Parts: sequence; structure tokens; C-alpha cells
Amino acid sequence: MTTATRTARHPSTLATLWRSTVGKKAVMAVSGLVMLLYLVAHMLGNLKVFFGPDDLNGYAAWLRTLGQPFLGHEWFLWIARAGLLAAVLLHGVAAYQLSRRDLAARPSKYEHRRRRASYATRTMRWGGVILALFIVWHVLDLTTLTVNPNAEHGRPYQNIVASFGTWYSCVIYVVAMLAVGLHVRHGFWSAAQTLGANNARRDRALKRTADGLALLLTVGFLSVPVAVMTGVVS
Repeated sequence: MTTATRTARHPSTLATLWRSTVGKKAVMAVSGLVMLLYLVAHMLGNLKVFFGPDDLNGYAAWLRTLGQPFLGHEWFLWIARAGLLAAVLLHGVAAYQLSRRDLAARPSKYEHRRRRASYATRTMRWGGVILALFIVWHVLDLTTLTVNPNAEHGRPYQNIVASFGTWYSCVIYVVAMLAVGLHVRHGFWSAAQTLGANNARRDRALKRTADGLALLLTVGFLSVPVAVMTGVVS
């Protein structure tokens, strides 16, 4: 028997894990936690806008040189972006495949009177779609500066003010951040269950942690456009 034949008959452990429902849920949980850590770090960086342009622009410049001289200019940012993109893609693909698998597993007698999805399920699905669309907008707005009015490369403070100086950017951002809060609230609890971190004694603490994280991220992110709209940041 050739090596190719043995490989074809015996898929790798990772492939077997990915094909299983438990494996896909684990991928969703781990990738979700990676994105949560990024959101916390990103929010803390955004809050530097309250300390003025020198502080925020200096922080952005520091990120471009992080890891030097071992890493080249902006290498850290591109590595982080690649890792985050991988997490987003794995999370989205696993969620879609689990959703399709769930629909396919339903008894045929329920095909014409499908049971309404729970509030949490609807929130996660639509929240995921909203966030996927927002990521595209956010990149075009504050990374490539394609849709940002009066954009200036290397001056994120001025770009944030220019972006949130328009009503439509504020509306898009507010809707997306509310979706982030709901997604984190339900996602954190689901990840804890998938990874086996919950039990009768920890459930209340985990739920409070999920609520606290969701509230913290929502308020933290929304404080920036609110500050620009009210003239606190200009």
C-alpha cells in the first residue's frame, strides 16, 4: 500500500476534527476568543484619541515599528492582520457549516413549519453578517482611507475626526458596535460551554463576565464617535 493510499484512507487528526461538529464548535470558540482579545486591545488603542493627536498618532507610529530590528517596518501589523483574518475566516466558515448541518439534521416533517430560531441564535447569525459587512467598511474607511473624507496617511487622529464628522459613518459604526456587544455577550457564553469552562458554580460568574465584557466594549467603542459628534474630540 502506498503512502498516498494510506493518507487517503486515514485523514489527519486535524481534518477529522474539522469535519466533526465538536471540532467546528471548538474552532469557533478559539477563533472567537482570539477576536475578543483583539477587540479589547483595539478599544484601548482607540481611547487614546481622548489624549490628543500626538498621543494617538504616536501610538500608531509605534505599532508600525513594533518588533524592530528583528521585524521589518510594519511587519508586526501585517502578521497581526493575517492572524486576525484567519480567525475571522475560520469563525465564519465554521458558523456557516454548523448552521447548514443543523438545518439538514432537522426531521423532514418540520420542513414546512420550521421552528423559530431562538433570540440568541438570530442575534449571532445577523450580528455576524452585520460585522462582516462592517469590517469591509472599516478597512476602507480607516485603513486604506478609500472612503474617508479628507484622509491623511499616518495621521489616524485626524482620520477618525474626519470619518465621524459624517452622519453616515456614525450610524454605521453605532449599529456595528451594538452588534459587537450582543455578539460578544452570547459568543463568550457559548465559547465557555464549548471549551468546558462552565459548571453549576461558575455559570453565574461567566454570565456576568459576558455581560460586563459586552458592555465595556460597546461603551468603549461608542465613546469615540460620540466624543467627535459632541465636539469633545475635534
